[in-house]
Amino acid sequence: MSPAGAPARRWPAGWFGAVMWTLGGLLLAFIVLPIVRLAATSPVASLRQAATTAAIRDATLLSLQAAAITAAIATVFGVPLAWLLARGTFRGRGLIQAVVDLPLVVPHTVAGIALLFLLGHTGWVGGPAGHLGISFYGTQLGIIAAMLFVSVPFAVNSARVAFEAIDPRLEQAARSLGATPWHTFRRVTLPLGLRGVLTGAVLVYARSISEFGAVVIIAYYPATAPVQIYNLFLQSGLTQSAAAAVVLLIVTLSTFLVFRTLASGRLLTRINRAYG
Repeated sequence: MSPAGAPARRWPAGWFGAVMWTLGGLLLAFIVLPIVRLAATSPVASLRQAATTAAIRDATLLSLQAAAITAAIATVFGVPLAWLLARGTFRGRGLIQAVVDLPLVVPHTVAGIALLFLLGHTGWVGGPAGHLGISFYGTQLGIIAAMLFVSVPFAVNSARVAFEAIDPRLEQAARSLGATPWHTFRRVTLPLGLRGVLTGAVLVYARSISEFGAVVIIAYYPATAPVQIYNLFLQSGLTQSAAAAVVLLIVTLSTFLVFRTLASGRLLTRINRAYG
C-alpha cells in the first residue's frame, strides 16, 4: 500500500516499458542462468558428499569466519573515515576519496602481491610483526588482510552516502543544545545513517567471502572456499568442483540473505528502539 499522499507505483506501459523490461530481463537472465545451470549439474548425492568432505567444510567455515571478521573491521575503521568525507571540507578530500576507491580498480592478484610486499616475512609490517610472533603469510590474518583490502570501499562509500543524506541542521541543532560531537554522532548521525552502515557491512561480507585473487597470493593455505574449489577444479575437473561450488553458493547466499534482511529490517528496528 502506498504511503499517504504518494502516487501509486505502476508498471511502465507502452513501447518504452517493453524496451526497459527487455533490456533489464536480459541482464537478469545473464546473472541467473549460469547459477541455475551450475545447480542443475550437481545431483543431490554429489552435494551431500561435497558438504560432508572435511576439506570443503573447513574451507567454507574459514571463509565465513574470515569474512565476518573483515566486515567488523571494515565497519569500525570505515565509519569514521566515511563521516570525515561526508562532513569535511578539508583540502585533499577528493584525493582521499580516490584512495578509498583504489582497491576497486586494482587487479586482485596485483593487490595480493602488493600486500605480500607489505605483510610478508620481509615486508615493512610483516618483518617487525614476525619478531613479535605475528605472521600474515599463510595464516588467517593474511586472509583477512586480503579480504579487507578489496572490500573496504563498500563500507566507506555506503556509510558516506548515508551520512551525506542526513540534513546537517539536525546535527547543528543537537550541538546548539549542548551535545558534544561524540554525543551528536552517537545519538543523531549514526542512528539516521545506520541503514547505510549495515548495508556496507553486508556488502563487505559478501565481497570478502568470494575473494580469490588477493587471498591466493598471500595465503594459499589454509585454503578458503574459493581457493579449495579452484584446487578441486585443477585436480578433479569440472564435475567434482561443481558440487563444491554449489555447496558454497548455497551457504553464501543463505548467509547473505539473512544478513541483508536483518540490515534492512528487523535488526535496524531493534537498534533504533534501543537508541530511543
